[in-house]
Amino acid sequence: MLLAWHGSVLALLASCLVAVEAAPSPRSTCSTLSVRKEWRTLSKAKKLSYIAAVKYLQSKPLITASGFDGVRNRFDDFQATHINNTDYIHFVGYFQPYLSLNMLEQSFAWLTSPADGTDGSLPSMRKHFKPHAVTLDPSHWTQDSTEVLFPKAPVFDSTHGFGGNGPYINSTNDPSVTLHIPGKTGGGCVQDGPFKDFKVNMGPQFNLTYNPHYLTRDFSPYFASQTLNSTVVASALAGKTFKDFDVVAQGRTDVPGMTYHGGGHLSAGGDLGVIGDAYASPGDPSKREADISGPDTQFAYPFDFFGEIPYKNITLNYNMFFGNLTPGITWAPIKNVMDISAGPLCYTYL
Repeated sequence: MLLAWHGSVLALLASCLVAVEAAPSPRSTCSTLSVRKEWRTLSKAKKLSYIAAVKYLQSKPLITASGFDGVRNRFDDFQATHINNTDYIHFVGYFQPYLSLNMLEQSFAWLTSPADGTDGSLPSMRKHFKPHAVTLDPSHWTQDSTEVLFPKAPVFDSTHGFGGNGPYINSTNDPSVTLHIPGKTGGGCVQDGPFKDFKVNMGPQFNLTYNPHYLTRDFSPYFASQTLNSTVVASALAGKTFKDFDVVAQGRTDVPGMTYHGGGHLSAGGDLGVIGDAYASPGDPSKREADISGPDTQFAYPFDFFGEIPYKNITLNYNMFFGNLTPGITWAPIKNVMDISAGPLCYTYL
């Protein structure tokens, strides 16, 4: 359960160098905008409602069973899709826009109530939301990016959050750990909160078979202080081009080269935590990806993440694959998710 990448990643990248051109699709207007709020700004009732919605996903019927043997419920659909797509969606030019739509799908699925009466499609679910419905903006990393504050972050609260760390397990000589995170403090099963004794059905790594195991976390407050601080975030936002921004935001796969994407995973996942697993990380309910939309631009991939290998620019017409997560959105062109205030996204931040 670590950030480990298949040795075949270069071959996989090379296999999808040619961009697929999608037919033009006009943006739709939004009748209402959902408002994404940082976790600590939500009321206790809203936090408990959100947690209940995450748990409810485990009772909803699965929709990806035909492709993934380990899926048992709607929650598993998201983990399976991420495991299956990991090698294609990281360290590529459409990493950021992919997360925009993936986060939208999670927001609707997690906020659908037992009495929603929807058919699972985005239009059907959207009309059941009240105006200005709250969706979740990830915990603002910089507010908790010290060794003292990170373990006490509101998102890890045992009552109004996702629970905290696991007990310490020495993984120094664990042969399954290929990337050791400095300052790790846990590694065992989550000990408190609403997801204590929570079972993750797939993973570790590229494992889509049914393999139920307990949720683990392995906090490294030190790593959080190094990768999630305001200086690191500012260095990405200071980029003058999309490439400048994205290379810093995604960081590298080695510990010294990690920034706030890898830091967000591994500050909570360490050596042995589920959220630190590059493939299976969505098995931890606390895992939420921030999305960042920007101006219409060219999305070159893979930049120089893996050296000077041939690539073609990914344009706004590039079709991103989402599988069966949401009916009607198997493929989506990048241009459809570049404006968060237009359809299908329809949200803003507070």
